[in-house]
Amino acid sequence: MSNTTAALADSIALPCGAALANRIVKSALSEGLADAGNAPTPALERLYRRWADGGFGLVVTGNVMVDRRHLGEPGNLVVEDDRHMAGLRRLAGAFDHVDTACWVQLNHPGRQSNPLARTRPVAPSAIAADVPGASRPTALTGPQIEEIITRFAESAAVCEAAGFAGVQIHAAHGYLITQFLSPLTNRRDDEWGGDPVRRRRFLLEVVRAIRDRVSPEFAVGVKLNSADFQRGGFTEDESRDVVSALVTEGIDLLEISGGSYESPAMLGPVRASTAAREAYFLDYARTVAELAGPVPVAVTGGFRTVTAMHDAVSSGDCDLIGLGRPTCLDPDAATTVLRQPHSRLAVGEVRVPFASTPMMRQLQSLVELQWHTDQLHRLGNGKTPDPDRAWWQTAMSTMWRNGADSLRPKRGGGAR
Repeated sequence: MSNTTAALADSIALPCGAALANRIVKSALSEGLADAGNAPTPALERLYRRWADGGFGLVVTGNVMVDRRHLGEPGNLVVEDDRHMAGLRRLAGAFDHVDTACWVQLNHPGRQSNPLARTRPVAPSAIAADVPGASRPTALTGPQIEEIITRFAESAAVCEAAGFAGVQIHAAHGYLITQFLSPLTNRRDDEWGGDPVRRRRFLLEVVRAIRDRVSPEFAVGVKLNSADFQRGGFTEDESRDVVSALVTEGIDLLEISGGSYESPAMLGPVRASTAAREAYFLDYARTVAELAGPVPVAVTGGFRTVTAMHDAVSSGDCDLIGLGRPTCLDPDAATTVLRQPHSRLAVGEVRVPFASTPMMRQLQSLVELQWHTDQLHRLGNGKTPDPDRAWWQTAMSTMWRNGADSLRPKRGGGAR
């Protein structure tokens, strides 16, 4: 093994007592491969078997919802009780033959729920997202907030019973927990809002509720925005305070990301210094490394070369490397990284013509994300990725999958 990959190949211990075999994480990507009842499908299982054999230390599932009334998009997997236990056990069982942990990412979309849903979206406050097609959500009552916290805990307990090694709480990309954290979307003046301490209470109560329902060795991680990149919104200073609070709650891994539907952090031009290091949120991660203490920090977004990944880990800027879009074209991306020290991971280079107006740039960001989703569907159907897939093919498949929902932007740009 070369010096370039040695640090990436090291195992890492988690506070719960578990360990990850190496420092490469397949970060969450929303697959949209559940059936009409939001249950696991053979295609979803095939996709995860591909990633199980990809050499990762950790694989995180994409966007599993805790309430079937509120979906982020069509095809989301839902875990709100044990009705799909057999399918969940098969999905978790895809990792039985490898030394790779699989965690379920748990999420509630809040106001970013699918506009085709029959249930009106909910949020901390009745403030609509500033994106086309967004509807004004209903402000949650206190009892409704408590019910959602219970849903997260129940979902985590079901995931443990199914055989998964942990869960990741999605507190990024403008979803419900992010909506509680941001002063732009949380205008409450009760115990759930009004100042940074009360705005972060919802996230902390979710962590506590999950910890009360699962065994001590079951891992609980959090995906957190460094900021939401909107004037007057959730700032890096507030985010660092949230990190300090999370550490005292006993989480096992912190994954750093950023942005929302309204302000995608991982699309468009980046600073030269960021481009040189590749990672979008490495500067922020460096500032929370000491705050995190025993909790490992993963950074996702932008990593492409093994050299940049090695430099980030060996310098102590982060503990783990999260890979999203590269794993759509190369499901064995971790093996590639660990065995080919001079390699560069490929991502799709799909371009919509005339993407210069705001509307066309929005279409460009949607097509770019959905192009990678197309690759996941190919893998799930037993096919190989298609790096030459045209933008119009993706536009058509997106309309077929999502209908009218295909016209709105997604997930703050998604994991890159």
